Amino acid sequence: MKILGVEFAPLNIPLERRFQTLAVAYSLSTYFFGFVPLLFFIYLMFTQYYYIPILYFSWIYYDRKTPSQGGRPFKWMRQRCFYKNVVNYFPITLHKTANLDPEENYIFGYHPHGILPFGVFGNFVPSFNFNALFPGITPKIVTLDLNFVFPICRDLMLFRGHISSKKESIEWALTKCGTGNAIVLVVGGAQEALDAVPNTMKLTIKSRKGFVKIALMNGASLVPVISFGENETYYQSGNNDESVTRKIQITLKKLLSFSLPLFWGRGIFQYSFGILPYRTPIHTVVGKPIEVNRISEPTKEQIDELHERYMKELLDLYNINKSKYSKNQDNPADLILQ
Repeated sequence: MKILGVEFAPLNIPLERRFQTLAVAYSLSTYFFGFVPLLFFIYLMFTQYYYIPILYFSWIYYDRKTPSQGGRPFKWMRQRCFYKNVVNYFPITLHKTANLDPEENYIFGYHPHGILPFGVFGNFVPSFNFNALFPGITPKIVTLDLNFVFPICRDLMLFRGHISSKKESIEWALTKCGTGNAIVLVVGGAQEALDAVPNTMKLTIKSRKGFVKIALMNGASLVPVISFGENETYYQSGNNDESVTRKIQITLKKLLSFSLPLFWGRGIFQYSFGILPYRTPIHTVVGKPIEVNRISEPTKEQIDELHERYMKELLDLYNINKSKYSKNQDNPADLILQ
């Protein structure tokens, strides 16, 4: 049904799909509206309830090291049926290509970032699918340290299994939390979000070698992970590196530490515009682990050698699976490593 060019959702949509849409809308609030609780607590400072933000900010100060010391995953939170609605919205499917030994630790290199990495949220936050495929492995999702500044949202992220992206945070998880840990790192980060254009697969990786060095220093196996459909969850027009828009985005990224892609999706009750992602299938393929021998002080040559091997394994993983899981299976996009 269209009104003034806006395509509205039909009234007879099953209730199950409505719940899926609301679950995704709620999950987005953590990313887009994390500042709202902060503004609310600032407001309370000037009311008779001033003691509430004082107590809460005191707690944040006392708990400030937790994001860098293994986080605070809450088993009940990761088993909530709420996540099944998020997973079924797209839907999101996790695919396994090899077993993982729970006596080892791993670094999952997740690609691509997309506008928002829904494959990470749908596969590695909830435990029901991941634990069935990889028993004994606990994923720890790396996110910007900035995300732990916002009240309420920081605690939700800790409960979901997020940890800080600081180097010492990742090393803590690999050395102080025992074995059976999978550090989930979106390698391309904010830069890659600017290249999240539908029907493309352009990855920022050639200059990203820090995760390889950490893997060598801690003897953690590297696992390439590729998600098909991640770049199709929103629409973003491509901007070449010389365009005015891209130059402004790069400048803002340097100032803010996160990027501001120009994108759009759908709304809750209509399909023409909004910040909700499109219902497009996401297939996340977990590759074979690359065994890494611990080297406390790896040389540049050792880092480069492992980095080249990782990129080759990633390219092979994409090429083997692109005809099965790409949205455009007849003409899948070429993988571009930059």
